[in-house]
Amino acid sequence: MLEIVEEVLQTSKAAVKSIICHKLRSLLTVLGIVIGIASVIIVISVTSALGEVISAQLKDFASDMVTLQAKTPEEKKQLGIESQLSYEDYLYLDNRSQLVQDMSPSAMLMNSVPTLAYKRSSTTASLIGATSLYKSVVNIYPEYGRFINRSDDNQRRRVVFIGATVAKNLSMKANPVGEYIQIDNDWFLVIGVGETRGSIFGIDQDNYILMPISTMRSMFGTQITDNVSILFRPNPNIHIDAVTQELTTLLRNRLNLEANEANTFEFVTAEKLKSQFDSILSVVLAVTGGLVGVSLVVGGIGVMNIMLVSVTERTKEIGVLKSLGATPRCIMMQFLFESILLSLIGGLLGLLLGAMFAELFSALLPIALEQLIPVWAIWLSFIFTSSIGIFFGLAPAVKASRLDPIQALRYE
Repeated sequence: MLEIVEEVLQTSKAAVKSIICHKLRSLLTVLGIVIGIASVIIVISVTSALGEVISAQLKDFASDMVTLQAKTPEEKKQLGIESQLSYEDYLYLDNRSQLVQDMSPSAMLMNSVPTLAYKRSSTTASLIGATSLYKSVVNIYPEYGRFINRSDDNQRRRVVFIGATVAKNLSMKANPVGEYIQIDNDWFLVIGVGETRGSIFGIDQDNYILMPISTMRSMFGTQITDNVSILFRPNPNIHIDAVTQELTTLLRNRLNLEANEANTFEFVTAEKLKSQFDSILSVVLAVTGGLVGVSLVVGGIGVMNIMLVSVTERTKEIGVLKSLGATPRCIMMQFLFESILLSLIGGLLGLLLGAMFAELFSALLPIALEQLIPVWAIWLSFIFTSSIGIFFGLAPAVKASRLDPIQALRYE
């Protein structure tokens, strides 16, 4: 046992000395592995950062809100039929559902973007028609003034609740409540300004104008609500599956769908959105991981080529070692250890380089470094680089161990 330990120590020292004596060659040898491992860490960091940002944004975006929207089955798409949910569908569900706490329709202009004007300023924004319950469903609250109330909707009042971006783009004063803005050719009273909510997935959540849905119907015609989204929040302590089952049964009856017909609607939750983005990130990670894997294989081939050249260069040295009693196993272990050490050094340098980029991401985003580089990624890097050292270093090591000592000593 002691002999084996001593043999390992001696071959390890010889491998280290060889690497130190050929610093430039060793550095060039591991360059491919450095780039490969750094790429692995950077890819993992970027995908982790995106995942954390998406989770944080969805958490702020009314995480318990559910959107019921139309969905056209594939067989109907082929027939040119498009599914829709109408304002009347919303009223039907709102009057019959027992498990929903708050529900509101959401209607938007799809074919045109209204022009907003205030004094000499003008801008564009999303125009949304909704009810007073939209506030509690979407978690949107006024910074100034008030939100739309039931009386506004019943009386079809020309009032609007605007986002902070709209007020800024129109150069309105800090508290514009009581001012009038023009939407196309109609004037509306500003009754409130929403709290700043920022952006989600690059979309400005504050660039909107909300008006009573009855007012929108009177302005643009009832056909504007032939296709709406229905937003709702389940009752406390009621599981979302129970609510969706209830609404599915009600809506299928309402739409007269046969038992074998697919639903012409779907439920979208924050969790569902996150799972969709996670799937996209997984695909991106798999594709980029494959590309990075190619660079690591190229780096491993570089290690093998340099080690084969090293065997040729050190042929006479191998002959001297064998003539002094070195066994083929000792020769093979020395070259194999040298290959593994080069790969591990490359992995360590790549890890440090990748960590530098991850630190940059950590400084730009409110995410801790340990969240960007998980422990499994570090272990994976070292296991992978060790495997590269063993796999690509084995052929040169075997070649060196099989050299004939007499022929090796005569080699020039």
